[in-house]
Amino acid sequence: MKTFKMILCAAAVVLTAAGCEKEWDKSQWPEIPRRPDAVPNTGNYQFSDGVMSEEVLHNYLSRAITQTEFLSGPETSTDGVYGTEDDERMLLNVGAKFIGRAMYQWNKEGYFMNDAWFADAKARIARMHQQDPDLIFQGAMFETVSTRVNDIPVPEWVFRAFGKEPEERNFRFDDIRDEGGLYLGQWGENTCVPDMSREEAQMWFYFMAVKYMEAGIEAFHCGQVRLMASMGDSDNGYAGYRNLLSKIREAAKTKAARGTVIMDAHLANGGIVVDGRHLFDFVSFPLRPKEIVGEPIKAKLEKGYLDSVIGYTQGGETPSGWTADRIPYILEFDNFGESSHPGSYNWGDNFVWGYDEISWFSLCDDEYARYWLEYAVDYMNRVDPVGYIQMPGCRVSVSAATRFYRCNTQSEATPTGRSTEETIKKIWSNQ
Repeated sequence: MKTFKMILCAAAVVLTAAGCEKEWDKSQWPEIPRRPDAVPNTGNYQFSDGVMSEEVLHNYLSRAITQTEFLSGPETSTDGVYGTEDDERMLLNVGAKFIGRAMYQWNKEGYFMNDAWFADAKARIARMHQQDPDLIFQGAMFETVSTRVNDIPVPEWVFRAFGKEPEERNFRFDDIRDEGGLYLGQWGENTCVPDMSREEAQMWFYFMAVKYMEAGIEAFHCGQVRLMASMGDSDNGYAGYRNLLSKIREAAKTKAARGTVIMDAHLANGGIVVDGRHLFDFVSFPLRPKEIVGEPIKAKLEKGYLDSVIGYTQGGETPSGWTADRIPYILEFDNFGESSHPGSYNWGDNFVWGYDEISWFSLCDDEYARYWLEYAVDYMNRVDPVGYIQMPGCRVSVSAATRFYRCNTQSEATPTGRSTEETIKKIWSNQ
């Protein structure tokens, strides 16, 4: 637990060091009507051939839920949590459509040599699709690589995708990290923040993406992109990322189930736009609740608080070809550790009463937690209809009584469930 907290705190430090916090003139924020019309969910979830319409993307984001490592098992879990039969029941019951963070690894690159990991994920996706074929499962490719990549052979198809002659060799950690050693050891010994200006880093992420898509993944959360681009790629117009993402989208035409993949990242600047075109399909970001002073544990959402993206994302042409004044986004209950002041408020940091967001939410009593979900969705409907609350299904919670927050109705199947499941179902049923 102490190691986990230390790493998460290091993540907060590196964000600041990399200049990843947004800086902009808030007077330039787009004008939003005082009572804008909410974007209705039309029930259309059809997409194919590399294109997802604006309507369909909004529909999916309005039914997004975080379900950490849902597609992993007890032997292939990074954080110790994995999907259960009761999770399958819950997701279908609430009407979720976009299952976030369902499959990933953090410095456990050896999993990519474990055929059972992918076979089990593929089987679970197939089982869920029998009940609801519209479901999208999201994988994650984070801002870390360890020396374990040195044990992973580079397949012939990776070389060919990058226009290189195939050779017999493994991935090279030293060719993925920053040449000058920046962020070396950032996440512990033998780790680094990958430098996306380097071709080897792009090849590794392409390899991961294709392997995930072959298992049934149709969406990717790409982590702290601006951090991985801070070692030269952002200064070069994000050429490395543009190359990587275009190759992933091209591979999706034959590897993804519906020939399409959608991608997002934590983007405090409201999106990455190059020559009028967004690199990502949508933006994701932490909720950034603001403590209500004098009312311990209570918090609210507020446009303009800290680096919140509420009310601000950039416009431009999306990867699917349609143009938006502001690209849609989701707000998630983020996890990043515990502060030095648990239980106390500080409007100068990202913690909520001294806790990360999901830990804070876990510490709320059941009645307030149910109220807060309804409040947050209503707030976004009133303030910014292109932003959505990603519901907390399952996520690591380092400061709560149990290590994982689960929304499931408490039962013998999920004894630690927090019983917010029916609230989520009610919210979505009314939209």
